[in-house]
Amino acid sequence: MYRVAVVGGKPAPISGAKELGIDVVLVHEEGKYDIDEAGPHCERIVHAPVDDREAILAVLKPLHEERPFDLLLTTTEDAAIPVGWVNEALGLPGTSERTSRIIKDKALTRQAMADAGLTPVQFRSLTDAEDAADFQTAVGDRIVLKPIDGVASLHIHVATTPEEASAAWNTLQEAGYPRVIAEEYLDGPVVSVDSFSYQGRHIVVGMSEYIMNETFVEWQVATVSETAWPHREALRTATAELLDAVGLTDGPAHSEFVLTPKGPRVLETHNRLAGSGAPDLVRRATGVDLARMFLTIPLGIDKLPETHPEPTGGAAIRFFVFPEGGRITKITGLDDLDVPVLRVPAGEKPPHIIPYMYKLAGHEVGVVISKDVGDTVNPLRAVMDCDSGYVLAQGRDMQDAVAKAAALTERIQFHVE
Repeated sequence: MYRVAVVGGKPAPISGAKELGIDVVLVHEEGKYDIDEAGPHCERIVHAPVDDREAILAVLKPLHEERPFDLLLTTTEDAAIPVGWVNEALGLPGTSERTSRIIKDKALTRQAMADAGLTPVQFRSLTDAEDAADFQTAVGDRIVLKPIDGVASLHIHVATTPEEASAAWNTLQEAGYPRVIAEEYLDGPVVSVDSFSYQGRHIVVGMSEYIMNETFVEWQVATVSETAWPHREALRTATAELLDAVGLTDGPAHSEFVLTPKGPRVLETHNRLAGSGAPDLVRRATGVDLARMFLTIPLGIDKLPETHPEPTGGAAIRFFVFPEGGRITKITGLDDLDVPVLRVPAGEKPPHIIPYMYKLAGHEVGVVISKDVGDTVNPLRAVMDCDSGYVLAQGRDMQDAVAKAAALTERIQFHVE
């Protein structure tokens, strides 16, 4: 019987662990997980802040001494660096703290790629507003300013003049982000690559594309990307080179690229499973289960595929989002739907934006409504604002899945005032 500790994240990667002969100890924060969803798959659940390495070590060390863990893993970005440190403290294999720091820090990621001569992008770690203005002048075109360790598409600013660059720097400082990176603006569609690695070999499993708002927050994810697919060989090569440059040899990665006229350019990468339900989309579109691989590949239960899988269909998730905030007065369009409609009980706040996805596993199309009359909604400023519900759809290809999801989100109306 294998024994694995998993820190934070959603329950999907540990689903079915017991059937695979794996005992899972989940380390999570109270109120941040669904006990009904996670509990059946765990040996036990212990509590600690997922970004506190000392607290994680404190709850896991005595359990490790009683019966050693084979692995300590995480799929949540906040826990990546602490888990690397705890792995080293307990003498366990896994991604190092150093590699996780390089991936978390966008400036270190850019420097690692520059050192390896990969996907050249002008960038600078900024020191003040004048430095921001100087960088925009040096680039001579649009630049992007964002937090060096930012997440969830928060606080991304585009500047076209030195004055705008200085203003963006000041806005980021006021928002509490002392460390800021500036990069040249990469022009082209954004696509993502979901990959899995084992002992330094990298397999690209899925490619997705997005619909975003004007502040780069995605509210639809679709795979297998028809935009990315013609560039698949270049993206597969670029992904392997990127992961080698940052030192990632094992586990999942979610990397984002811009398809520029000069070829794919790296936007950023993460050593975790993708968010917004993307692993389930990939499973539906390719038949390859990244969540299962998270446990089975490093334990040797399954082998890493020898080749990149080919698509067998398409899948999409589309969130209910709003241009303005307000209070929900009614929700219409739910009657007489011929697909499953799951509703979060009134007054209950889900721990993440994709509740009940596991309940839709056997359905090609389904709807989840996470809010009710009287609840408030926010305008779409960050990924966490996609918390009112979603439509999940599977189809013959990406376009078929997107059409199914779009038809339902247009039919279901949240009336907000």
